[in-house]
Formats: sequence, C-alpha cells, structure tokens
Amino acid sequence: MKILVLAKHVPDTETVIKIASGGKAIDEADFKYMVNPCDEYAMEEAIRTQEKFKGESIVVSVGPSRAQETIRKALAMGIDRGVWINTEGFSNYLDSFTIASAIAKVVVEEKPDLIFAGLNTTDEGAGNVGPMVAEFAGMPSLVNISKIEWQNEGKSLKCERDVEGGIVEVYEAQLPLLIAPHQNLNDPRFPSLPGIMKAKKKPIAEKKASELITEKARIEVKNYKLPPEKAPGKIFKGKPVEEMVVEVAKLLRSEAKVI
Repeated sequence: MKILVLAKHVPDTETVIKIASGGKAIDEADFKYMVNPCDEYAMEEAIRTQEKFKGESIVVSVGPSRAQETIRKALAMGIDRGVWINTEGFSNYLDSFTIASAIAKVVVEEKPDLIFAGLNTTDEGAGNVGPMVAEFAGMPSLVNISKIEWQNEGKSLKCERDVEGGIVEVYEAQLPLLIAPHQNLNDPRFPSLPGIMKAKKKPIAEKKASELITEKARIEVKNYKLPPEKAPGKIFKGKPVEEMVVEVAKLLRSEAKVI
C-alpha cells in the first residue's frame, strides 16, 4: 500500500501577529513555526496503516525552505520519504485552490492508495485543502473520522464520524481515498532519537511551485485588520451588593446582550 500524508508548517500559536505596511500581508519577520497540530494525527495514522499493511509512506508539504522542518519531523516519526513543493521566489498569492492543485499533481505522479490530511490548520483554519486535493485527484474524501476498521485486507474500510448531539455516522468506502482524522482517532507519537537520526538520511524530493502551479488563485486578499482592542473591564464597588447586582444585570442586558 502506498500512503501519502499532507503536512503544513504553520506559525507557532504563541506568535504575536503583526500586519505589514500596506495592510495586504502579515509581517512574518519574528515568527516561529511548528508542525500543524492536526497534521500530526494524519502522520500518525499513516504510519500505523503502513505498519499494518506494509508498503511505502510519503509526506508532502508546500512552502519555503522552513517547510522542510515539518517534513523532517514526519520522517523522524516514521514516514519513509518526503516531497517538498518549494515556494521560494514564487510571488503569486497561494490560496487553498492553488495549493491543492499543486499537491494533486504530486498525487497523480505518486498514485497513492490512501491519503491522510489534517482536519484543519491553526493559521488559516479553512480545512479545505485535503478535500480539494481529493477532488482534483478524482477520489472520495472522508473528514473528521474518529474510528477506522479495515476490511478486505486493506482494500476497503468502515469508519465512524462523530457529529453534534452524540450522533455517529458510519461510512464504508473503497480505496483510493482521502481521510482527515479527528484527534480522537489516535495519539501521535514523539520522534525517537534513532528516528531523528534516520530522518537525516531519508530523501526529500524538491519540486518547484512555479512548475506545478498553473491555476490562478480564486481568492484575492484586499487587506488584513487586527481586531479592535477590548475595552477595559468595569469595577463595581462602594455600594451595597444588591444595588451592584442590579447594575451588573442591566449592563449584561444592554451592553453585553447576553441576557
């Protein structure tokens, strides 16, 4: 079985966001980066599936040179090799559509039986690159999957998807297929020291974004705005408790509009 996993290098969640002059870009000068947390569940499930059915696993990441850090972590966890779609020097805006179109060309070349993608990202939060890749590649996709039961020696599966109100949806599907795991599906492993050492020798193939991306972005960024600063809280004191409670209730109704 050939398994492909999608991974993104995203800003650390503790990063302070600053808008670049002109308002059309984010100032990334002081950013620190990390592996997108949801993608770690995709990596883990890819490794577990490979351990079960053998075969080969590949991680694909789109971005500048720092994206290789995410690829190396996936390799240290146990993925076999990486594909880096290099966006260095690519000036066009990359939306989900263009990114998915580039990854899909790797999918067509690699012909995987199964793709794992993160459910969401901590930077843009769209969660649509995975399903878009599946659509480009002509395969079905299942997202938010919390349980997988393999059938027919890995040629098909039954899986569960939790929805609101405690309802569980059950799906059956045949490969090829893209799956975006829910965090309840597994517990991502930490890379071991031997795994980290082996990752240094595992191959990463570089592909130029300029050669893969032929589609135009469907979204144009007009500008970025930070949310307005919150007004300072109000302090009530110097009056009987009963009167202050009445004042608080009035403010909750008239200003906060929560009651």
